[in-house]
Order: sequence, then C-alpha cells, then structure tokens
Amino acid sequence: MTNLFIDLPEAITAEVFTTLLDRPGCRLERILSQGQTTPPEAPYQQPHDEWVLLLAGAARVALEGREVALRPGDTLFIPAHTEHWVTYTDPAVISVWLAVHIGEAGPPAAQVSA
Repeated sequence: MTNLFIDLPEAITAEVFTTLLDRPGCRLERILSQGQTTPPEAPYQQPHDEWVLLLAGAARVALEGREVALRPGDTLFIPAHTEHWVTYTDPAVISVWLAVHIGEAGPPAAQVSA
C-alpha cells in the first residue's frame, strides 16, 4: 500500500482493519469506519498504549469519563488498560484512522541459522 486513501474497501457492513507495519513493540494500522460504534457492553481495552489520528470523516470516542469528538487531523492517546468506546462514526462517509499500537508484542523475530 502506498496511499492510505486510494482504493478504499467498503466499510458499511463492518470496520476494516489493515496492518501497515508490524514490528516488535509497534504495530501501525489503518482503520476504516462508516457508521460503526462499539457496543456499550463490549468496550475496547488492550494491554498496550494506542495513539490514533483521524485522517478523514468524523468520530467520537468515550474514555475516562469523557467523550472526545474527532475531526480530520485530531489525535487521541489511549493509555494501556483504558476502557474506551467508539460512540460515533459518520455513516455518510468513510472515516479513515491511523492507529499506532505501542508496546504491543509484535511478530516473532526471524531466526537466523548459522
């Protein structure tokens, strides 16, 4: 992939997650949303930090007793073990997110044989 906005797959029926880079301690992914939200009874919560950048569309995220509205260019840092919910993504247009997962166990290092 060389352009995050070219040939976007449909995201109406479900969010689309595309891993762009996966290294030990760091994973970068593009997320496409179009009207999806997180069910109240099933918050996201991961054992690593996450930083997100909304590139296109509109979204709202609830965490730590507050709700944050995001528009293109806005970023949000989500500390490890923090319950959070996507409470809104625009159903009329695809919201394009860039997410950096920090401190996540990545793929095993390639073994080198002597």
